[in-house]
Amino acid sequence: MLNITRTGVYYKDGTFVPEQDGPAARLPDRSAARQGTMTWPILSAHNSSGSMDRLELRFDAMASHDITYVGIIQTARASGMTEFPLPYVLTNCHNSLCAVGGTINEDDHVFGLSAAKKYGGEFVPAHQAVIHSYMRERYAAPGRMILGSDSHTRYGAYGCMAVGEGGPELARQLLRKTYNIAYPKVIAVYLTGAPRPGVGPQDAALALVGATFREGVVKNAVMEFFGPGLSNLSMDYRSGIDVMTTETTCLSSVWATDGQTKAALELLGRGADYRELSPADGAYYDGLITLELDKLEPMIALPFHPSNACSIREFKANMEDLLHQVDVDAAEQLGAKHVPSLTRKIVNGQFHVDQGVIAGCSGGTYQNLRRAAEILEGCAIGDQAFWLSCYPGSMPINLALTKSGFISTLMAAGASVRSCFCGPCFGAGDVPANGAFSIRHSTRNFPNREGSKPGDGQISYVALMDSRSIAATARNGGILTAADELEWIPADRPDEHWDYDDAPYKARVYFGTGRPQPEAELVYGPNIADWPEQIPLPENLLLTVCAAIYDPVTTTDELIPSGETSSYRSNPLKLAEFALSRKDPQYVSRAKAIQEVERLRRTAPADRRVTEALAGHDPAATGLGSLVMAIKPGDGSAREQAASCQRVLGGCANLAELYATKRYRSNVVNWGMLPFETGELQALHLAPGDRVYIPGIRALLEGDGETIQAAVLRNGSETPITLSLPGLTREERDIILAGCLINYYAK
Repeated sequence: MLNITRTGVYYKDGTFVPEQDGPAARLPDRSAARQGTMTWPILSAHNSSGSMDRLELRFDAMASHDITYVGIIQTARASGMTEFPLPYVLTNCHNSLCAVGGTINEDDHVFGLSAAKKYGGEFVPAHQAVIHSYMRERYAAPGRMILGSDSHTRYGAYGCMAVGEGGPELARQLLRKTYNIAYPKVIAVYLTGAPRPGVGPQDAALALVGATFREGVVKNAVMEFFGPGLSNLSMDYRSGIDVMTTETTCLSSVWATDGQTKAALELLGRGADYRELSPADGAYYDGLITLELDKLEPMIALPFHPSNACSIREFKANMEDLLHQVDVDAAEQLGAKHVPSLTRKIVNGQFHVDQGVIAGCSGGTYQNLRRAAEILEGCAIGDQAFWLSCYPGSMPINLALTKSGFISTLMAAGASVRSCFCGPCFGAGDVPANGAFSIRHSTRNFPNREGSKPGDGQISYVALMDSRSIAATARNGGILTAADELEWIPADRPDEHWDYDDAPYKARVYFGTGRPQPEAELVYGPNIADWPEQIPLPENLLLTVCAAIYDPVTTTDELIPSGETSSYRSNPLKLAEFALSRKDPQYVSRAKAIQEVERLRRTAPADRRVTEALAGHDPAATGLGSLVMAIKPGDGSAREQAASCQRVLGGCANLAELYATKRYRSNVVNWGMLPFETGELQALHLAPGDRVYIPGIRALLEGDGETIQAAVLRNGSETPITLSLPGLTREERDIILAGCLINYYAK
């Protein structure tokens, strides 16, 4: 089904040649042969550095949603932005439900429209489109590059390299700066065969994520999809796989283009944007994944990660053991003690599900919802506990499904058809009951992504599945059923397109790209606040560990929860109150206590609390701050607030063995915090209250050193520790020295 080659290969005459056999095959060295990938010419065309080793990229367009665009625009405005220098799309698909915190969600939307007018942007009102559906329809095209402030910014199926990053990286583009990275590894994903009926794009995606995530097979790499199996996949099918590549922790993705790509662009009214993309004969890849589409089965990813994947067949054969492990994970990761075991949902050898959701950038495509309707036609979901919600990804998709009668079919079966909204993907819509089990064709099933609050005694669970198997389960009254268990299964055709009609956009979207109105005023609601001032890096640091997380991986959801907290994303101080609230509820109070003493250090250095905290160190040269320790932080969302909330509370550093994603590390740096790494964490057993003294840190960053000797202080003793800052660029050093990206630009 899926085979991984972790060493370099050449693509030659439709086969792959191991790197060591390259000379015998008269192939060039890899530095020359890597130019034959699809990635090379795209990056080269967008690079302004003059060197392909260190890229300085300018994007063709950008996109943000209503959790992120206020902070990005506020950052860029404070740094001197006067207009959007590239097409910038502001969608309103996350905080669309204006029900939390009074008016503040809609206040953000009004601010977004005013910013689009003032600076020359494109504004998509709430319930019109999911951010990625909109960008596929309107902007994605072969050879282009798009930057988005959402981790699932992936438009590779259209030959477009897209990157999901934290807000400061988008602010840099608005300030006419560049996105700076080393040239990435490129991994070939070679597709063979054709999917069997009942096997959908989410099944292929979960197989891919399950095989690559834990070992970091494609971490920070570009995944290139091509091969004979490509012609057997429709554009919706390709996009459904592509958007889930984020869960592998890759940097970006790009697919070969063909007649299906051209036809799709023509139907979208952008046929002139088509160009052929394919790897050159002799192209070099840093690794190879062979995906045999014909051997895929319907899959399920159990809580609490998309990589926790197995076939539904395997799950049914081992339900007791697999569900027991979910119980263990719930206790360890969520602190959910003394809750009923999920094994209670096994009745007469069958697993009973409470809810199904088909939604968002992965599930809400035309093809996925059409398949669900065809499977449910003439059936009723029933009047028991199970219920099903369907969210089309955009109004044009909704319109096409309505015209073709499939919305009527879903409704007649008892499904609830909702608006174009991302909510169920991040815990802000369709929250199940306590103890309930939800199956979803969406992107993530992290803890709390279903909206429950284990800390308040609430817990529910999300498993990821494809829309076809979700519909099969609904047809069976909530008994978990793989689509290939049905007697009849509608097949997916590779030439399956839909009739695109952008009338809803023409009726509602504000198209202001390239037409700024400097005289227009920004409209501020009472919850929209500026970023608080941050101070430059002191000569020395004395940091207190305010949270110590020993989970194998820490998600951004755990650093700053998703769901209803999203409503406060435009107010840095209010949002910071939620930092680590579901992982370590004492973090905020600990960090605030240190922050207050640091404030006194700068304003009243002789204060007794300062003297006691510094323990003999010079208050003029030694700053106080907080530190978050985690083994591998930053998996998941691109949201900058996972880092900025720590900084707002006086955070100065993260300490990790490794950072889960490049984007989270970038957020740490851009908010003026030190991304320390060390291999000594497990042995040190750091705990809240321990302190780390780091002398000479400013001098280290002013130079080019990458390691520094520090000391852990606890119980009157000192333990030496070596901290590393590998790969910091000169600019990253200067940002941290200045205190944050805003200070750096102001300086």
